[in-house]
Amino acid sequence: MSSSIIFDQSRLRAYDGLVRMCEYAGETESWCGMLWEELLADRALYEAFAYYLEHHNFPEDLKCEGYSLIDCYVWEMEQDNLRRDTGKNTAQCNKEDMVLHAFKTMAGLRRSPEEYIARMGHWGIDRL
Repeated sequence: MSSSIIFDQSRLRAYDGLVRMCEYAGETESWCGMLWEELLADRALYEAFAYYLEHHNFPEDLKCEGYSLIDCYVWEMEQDNLRRDTGKNTAQCNKEDMVLHAFKTMAGLRRSPEEYIARMGHWGIDRL
């Protein structure tokens, strides 16, 4: 009697995509692992990441407390501009890293909304 194993490769593709993005963005292996754990802990966030990998665009339907992934991305861009003291988005800004950080910010927002709303509101990113 032969048993067949059904294996869903979508997680392998998502993990491979994450690892490649983290390498390109210059993120550490441990940071990548932390984000992977966040994605696995939140099915909606994981699905949004899988969507991003396939379409290279944020899905519009994932929101938390009125904030979308695009809001998180804009906030991360503003944080990068402040760190670089440029006041604007420059060529040195690693867009893939900002995408990864947007997913990390959304994970934190979904876990601790009050804390992240205060952070984002302080920097002028208002809820929709």
